Amino acid sequence: MEKSMLRLRSHRVTLFGFVAAFALTALLVPGCSTPLTFSSIKNLNPFYDQEKERRNNVRSALRGEEGQPRFVGDYIKIADSTLGYIKVQGIGLVNRLDGTGENPPESPYRRELLSELRIQEIEDPQTYLASSETALVIVTAYLPPIIRKGEKVDVQVQLPDGSEAKSLAGGFLMPTHMTVHELLGGQVREGHDLAISRGHVMVEALGEGDEEGRGLRRGIIPGGAIFVGDDRLLTVGIRNEYRTVRMSSQLASRIGRRFHDFDKHGIQQPLAKAQNHTILQLKVHERYRDNYPRYLQVVRNMILSETPVEKHLRMQQLGQEIRLGPTAELAALQLEAIGTEAIPILKTGLGASSLEARFHSAVALAYLGKSDGVPELKEAAATEPAFRVFALAALATLENGSSAEALRELLSHESVETRYGAFRALSTIAPNDYAIAAVMMPEGFANYTPEAKSLDDQGRPQLPGGFTLHPVDVEGEPLIHLTRHKKAEIVVFGANQELQMPLYLRAGSHVMIQGSTQGDKVLVKRIAPGERTQVREVSPRVVDIIMAASDLGAGYPEIAQMLVQAEEQHNLAGKIAIDEMPRAGRRYERPAEDLEHDRETLRAINVGTDGLMPTIFDAEDQKPVTDYVPPEKEKSDTEEVEEEATIGIDVDEI
Repeated sequence: MEKSMLRLRSHRVTLFGFVAAFALTALLVPGCSTPLTFSSIKNLNPFYDQEKERRNNVRSALRGEEGQPRFVGDYIKIADSTLGYIKVQGIGLVNRLDGTGENPPESPYRRELLSELRIQEIEDPQTYLASSETALVIVTAYLPPIIRKGEKVDVQVQLPDGSEAKSLAGGFLMPTHMTVHELLGGQVREGHDLAISRGHVMVEALGEGDEEGRGLRRGIIPGGAIFVGDDRLLTVGIRNEYRTVRMSSQLASRIGRRFHDFDKHGIQQPLAKAQNHTILQLKVHERYRDNYPRYLQVVRNMILSETPVEKHLRMQQLGQEIRLGPTAELAALQLEAIGTEAIPILKTGLGASSLEARFHSAVALAYLGKSDGVPELKEAAATEPAFRVFALAALATLENGSSAEALRELLSHESVETRYGAFRALSTIAPNDYAIAAVMMPEGFANYTPEAKSLDDQGRPQLPGGFTLHPVDVEGEPLIHLTRHKKAEIVVFGANQELQMPLYLRAGSHVMIQGSTQGDKVLVKRIAPGERTQVREVSPRVVDIIMAASDLGAGYPEIAQMLVQAEEQHNLAGKIAIDEMPRAGRRYERPAEDLEHDRETLRAINVGTDGLMPTIFDAEDQKPVTDYVPPEKEKSDTEEVEEEATIGIDVDEI
């Protein structure tokens, strides 16, 4: 027996020696391309019990023992698939073109489109498709994280390669089913229906300077697709060395204590759920709905386990850090992660001499539902471009009078992005606020066609292509803001601004606007083949002209084109801006007094990144795309979430 034990020890020593030699060789031999990791070393050891080590790791982590991470973010990794956009596509038909379409050649695209037209009960679809007033198009949309059923997303419309159609200007996309299939090499792959799109196509070439006509062959429909799939949730993976049922349950419980909502019976429901030992699913708290990246930041900055004494001491330390500019951001996130108990400490940060400290304190208070920092948020939005987008997003979470008043005052700011950013924030918390009251502009009957109709809840026909017009009666330079993303919307800053005479403008092929220096009236006419001429006489006010053109059948793209043309012809009193919004990732130069406490502190920093952009202002064209996995088919054995790194050799570890 004793000899057997000696032989076993000898074999183990020999084995461990082999592992050590192998590890050193892998590190020292030039050209070795495979990184050596703890896991790969442990896999060579037949006596290594991974499950036992996981249980030990979890036990010591929950006890808060020395050497174990403290923050929830150290135990999880947000799955790439949960933050990616799902690309959906379909083959659609654009009609109402002014002779710029084509009869598409025989292809899988054409066959799929004909099948769709038959489903829509279009009489004689072959003849309908052959008209020069129609064109086959590829329709694409990107479904964002946390999208809910019924929400709208933008639609990209493009003529396929080789199409002889000349322009999509003035076109209307008929209802198109969009799926997760890819359109590759002319082949159509089947997928899951996730969205239905339709609406007026807004071509890229709104102004002059597109000599080759490329901007006429593709366009966008702001908010033109409705999501019909299941709600997307955030998926969180547990790091490999902590994957146990106990850790999964503890993480869900910890997050759920901080973030919860209530069901229809008033029973509290945690927003985190352990799917299994590897995955958590998170619902986003409603206050973070328009800024889910911050929600994830706060979740990551929660402490997994600490005693009341440890928490008290930590909050004292954070109370010092929240008043110093360079340390305020992290301190604010950790205090926000604690919850309402941290509100008094965050309020002390509002009295700091540093704008950076006051800003971060005010943001955290806003997401805790407190308006004490509204003056500081207004100051940050008005004076510091690097803080602006985050300050406006925080103001958009506070549905109270002080926040709304601050945003109304920012509508007159000299910066275009601040003015529209304040409008977007105010329209989020108070869409019916008197300062930004909307005039709903449905498409005129003159442009109505049966195949484009839809029905409301009472079964009445609704006209497509509507947009909202916002006459904003504020001081400041006259400004007209158009959007190409999320919603069809025209905001006229300076409700009484007028077009300069003389003028001759067009809003599409059939609506024209005329005015001379001899009078104070403008004629808006609709002249179309087979129709009687219709005329509206209005004042030179931009708002009145837009309303008259809409009444005569001009849709949002045509009116946007008219306004751009007016600017090019110097008929506007001010300027036009398109999707001009504050951005994340800008540089902030810290003042000298903020650097006195730490000489190693960076003088200039980037505030946030594109990945931390509040979704209320997100209008990015480039989106990280992920594969679609139906909720019912999510597997428990998801991909590994641990991030392995090359390591040095530690004899004790081996």
